[in-house]
Amino acid sequence: MEQSQEDVYQRIHNDVIDSLDEELELEIDDKDIDEVLEELSGDDLDATKSFRRLYFTELFRLQGELVKLQDWIIHNKKKVVIIFEGRDAAGKGGTIKRITQRLNPRVCRVAALPAPNDREKTQWYFQRYVTHLPAAGEILLFDRSWYNRSGVEKVMGFCSDDEYEEFFNTVPEFEKMLIRSGITLIKYWFSITDREQETRFLARIKDPLKQWKLSPMDLESRIRWEEYTKAKETMFQRTSIPESPWWVVQGDNKKRARLNCINHLLSLFPYEEIPRSPVHLPERVWHNDYVRHPIPKEMLVPNIY
Repeated sequence: MEQSQEDVYQRIHNDVIDSLDEELELEIDDKDIDEVLEELSGDDLDATKSFRRLYFTELFRLQGELVKLQDWIIHNKKKVVIIFEGRDAAGKGGTIKRITQRLNPRVCRVAALPAPNDREKTQWYFQRYVTHLPAAGEILLFDRSWYNRSGVEKVMGFCSDDEYEEFFNTVPEFEKMLIRSGITLIKYWFSITDREQETRFLARIKDPLKQWKLSPMDLESRIRWEEYTKAKETMFQRTSIPESPWWVVQGDNKKRARLNCINHLLSLFPYEEIPRSPVHLPERVWHNDYVRHPIPKEMLVPNIY
């Protein structure tokens, strides 16, 4: 059913608010979260503000648990791979950002591979993904993965029918092999409605800071919505195995999707807090013969602000 112009504008407005909250998340430290939450509530607390308050409270709590999970993975030398798939603008990137936001980038890495180059096209299909797999004590998040073959490559005709069929014959065994090697493999599909994707695309078109997110392939996906749906259903049917099932995140509400995904991710691990040794800041050492030289003015960045 076609959306009214008023409804579209309201949904775009909500998307803008979400973008502003994203910037706010990056600025908030634990020390001033209470102050920010107080400002969010105010005297005229409505449902939207109430949920925003809950969102910030839960996000920071869950991110604290992610830090504990990170320490547990390092301590126990675990290897974790988390796959994020879904339609364009489904919210994968936003959730990945919240997971990695307060973790050590040397421990928790993101792999977002571009289209394969001419050399990679001649390799074993999984080869370019294998090089990114984690070592002990690492977490790898795939922002799209080898499942490109069962989605965009199938729908857009970038692979042959034989290559498509070979993928389904190979991927269950490939994933079982990864799991046998000690890797914990988790697969998330972010699901959004046709209506919500349309709203997010329109928001990107109207926002100069987000237009780069729209590619010709994204726009083409609108035309081929039903083909992508069929491809997704086939993917679930043929690759959701007991060793590595698919988990579906309802993504129409970005904030709820992030919280639900992170909460579910944490529930998959029997982690516990790892005791840390006390940290003591050493005294500054002074040397009487040390002379600090002034920095040449031409090297200084101008103080415009």
